[in-house]
Amino acid sequence: MLLKNPTYNPVPEGAFSGTVNTPDGLELRYARWKAANKPVLGTVLLLHGRSEYIERTYETVGNLRERGFEVISFDWRGQGGSSRILEDKRRGYIDDFNQYTIDLETIINEIALPDCKAPYYILAHSTGSLISLLSAPKLSNTIRRMVLAAPFLGLGKQPISAPLVKILAGTLCMFGLGEVYMAGGAASGEDQKFEHNIHSSDPERFKRNKKFLKEFPELTIGGPTAAWVYASCRTMEEVTDIDFSKKINIPTLLISAGNDKIVSNRAIENFSRKLRSGKSLTINGANHELLQERDIFREQLLAAFDSFIPGSDA
Repeated sequence: MLLKNPTYNPVPEGAFSGTVNTPDGLELRYARWKAANKPVLGTVLLLHGRSEYIERTYETVGNLRERGFEVISFDWRGQGGSSRILEDKRRGYIDDFNQYTIDLETIINEIALPDCKAPYYILAHSTGSLISLLSAPKLSNTIRRMVLAAPFLGLGKQPISAPLVKILAGTLCMFGLGEVYMAGGAASGEDQKFEHNIHSSDPERFKRNKKFLKEFPELTIGGPTAAWVYASCRTMEEVTDIDFSKKINIPTLLISAGNDKIVSNRAIENFSRKLRSGKSLTINGANHELLQERDIFREQLLAAFDSFIPGSDA
């Protein structure tokens, strides 16, 4: 199920991949790996963001396996190699973010629990981080700890305010236009210039990802639709509400990228204060995609992971 193995983005050895069906009838593509070293410390669910796919996680998969973790990665519904929602497969669409929680619960119940070693941890990025928080109240007996990079808890600098974005997206949905693009159109970044990107300051990783994206366009999607934007705004409001945050009992580390222009670092900092068992830190100078960043930033994230994710009950 994983795509062929280009030399510039090799599949970590020992990959087992397949598909699993959700209770609401969609097919999710997943991959899992055994730990490369012993002792085996548990399993990390590696959750990527909007528009991403398993193949972008390979470098991090290798990092985690070397540390003694088994790893699971999968594609959210509507992107990557999982079932697409609309006839136009390029459109990033969702009706409700609770549908993403179905995906996560399916992978845990069908793949992690029967096939992978406990305890279970989450390492997530951006939208994957938001979905992890939305799912957290139901996962307190399953997930030991979570490390959430650049969590999508608020919009970064936008031409219009976040409340206005929600109103505009909601209005489009109300008039049956939830499938129209809110931003970005059908473009998926194949022609994006490094000099103008706000995702990563690492030219080599940027070049690698762009090359892979251009070679395998079937994995990509375009910009978010009005329905996706409206659903994400509702979810951010729900998760950051004080009453919801009190339901999150999983110890959680929130990591902000200091130079993030996609999500709001202020929203992340404010949210971390609401958590009963949460901490936050900022990697100064880093752009949004922390796991695709330069080594000087990426190694700080991995060091924070090492400090926060224990290999035992101790």
